[in-house]
This record gives sequence, structure tokens and C-alpha cells, in this order.
Amino acid sequence: MANNAIIKQKEVLVAEASQKMLDSKVVVAFDYQGLTVESFETLRKSIRSQGGEVVVLKNNISRRAASKNGHDKFAELLVGPKAILFSSKNIVEPAKALYDFAKKNNKVVVAGGIVEGADIDSAKFAELATLPSYETLLTQLAAGMLGTLSQLGVGLQQIIEKMEKAN
Repeated sequence: MANNAIIKQKEVLVAEASQKMLDSKVVVAFDYQGLTVESFETLRKSIRSQGGEVVVLKNNISRRAASKNGHDKFAELLVGPKAILFSSKNIVEPAKALYDFAKKNNKVVVAGGIVEGADIDSAKFAELATLPSYETLLTQLAAGMLGTLSQLGVGLQQIIEKMEKAN
């Protein structure tokens, strides 16, 4: 009887973790062993301020949830003490917060993750975390478009001047 209750409880935990993975745009597993409680809380606050959440789950629960969602490659990464970053709103900013913290603290090592349903390794995570912010990307896009429009305007003005000289 007690075993059935424990099994039901674990099934609920797997279902919750599975749903959390499905709802998240980014899920990242990382090593944290050796961090002080204070450092780990600093990391959690930093990620929380960027719209993410850090959770420590039993690997068995996390692996089952990942496999249930079809992420067997991610499930294989969940060996040893791992914390998991979840973010359902923002992709880059929480990843950037984790990446920056890991650069300063060698005890934090990213194993890999899931970004918008695709499995990524630690190298792809580094690429993601070093992307410019959304606002910076928009600014770069606007500057590129403005430059092109400016060149078009200059070109059209030269055509008009040429046609006026011809007449």
C-alpha cells in the first residue's frame, strides 16, 4: 500500500516536471555541486530577475519527464547532481545570466538543454547566451534598414538630377 502511494506521488512529480518542460521555451541542465548556499541563491535571484527559475529535482524524475516529452538526449545528460533552469517567457536573458555566473564560478558547468523543443549541447548554449539582447537586435535591424533606405534615397535623387540635366 505504501509503495503504491509513493509510486503515485512520483508519477505526479514526473507529470509536473514534464509539463514544466513543455511550457518552457528554454530548459538547461547544469552542475552546481560545490557552490555555497549563498552563491546558489545569488544565481537563483539573478536568473529569477531575468524571468527564469532554477529547480533541483531528482534525476530520475527529470529523466522520466524528459523522456516522456521525447528528449532522450537531454535525459542522458541528467547524471549526478544537476540543477535545471526553466524559462517560459524569455530565452536569451536567463541563459545569459547563467552563462555570466558560470564564467565567474567554475563550479557551474552547463551540460546542455532544450530550446524551443530542440535539444542543444553546451556549445550551442554558449552561442545562445552570447546573443545580443532583443532590444540590441532590433536596433541593429533598424540601423541596417535605415542605411539601405538612405542609399535608396540617394540613388533616386541622383536619377532625378540626371533626368533634370538631360531636359
